[in-house]
Amino acid sequence: MEISGTLTKANLSRHLMGTMGFTKKDADVLVNTFLSSIIAALRAGDSVELRGFGSFRLRERKPRMGRNPRSGQSIQVPSKRVVFFKIGKDLRAKLVDPTAKLRE
Repeated sequence: MEISGTLTKANLSRHLMGTMGFTKKDADVLVNTFLSSIIAALRAGDSVELRGFGSFRLRERKPRMGRNPRSGQSIQVPSKRVVFFKIGKDLRAKLVDPTAKLRE
């Protein structure tokens, strides 16, 4: 079973049901638990590394001057934390740069 189009939680659950033989309930619990674990780690300030796929971490964006697109008026944009994803070497080699060496 192959996933096509946008990967959603529902599509991922269906894929687990088809390939691993999980029930819908078990597949949903697995997907939700996995995603909740990532969110909890990021909230705690930890980074999340999925070997061969990539890593997630929080970055602090500094406050800056922005512009209101409607009025053109300058506004102060406060600092904020954003999730940053860095693609792993194996995934990059498969998707972006087929000439890159894969980890053995």
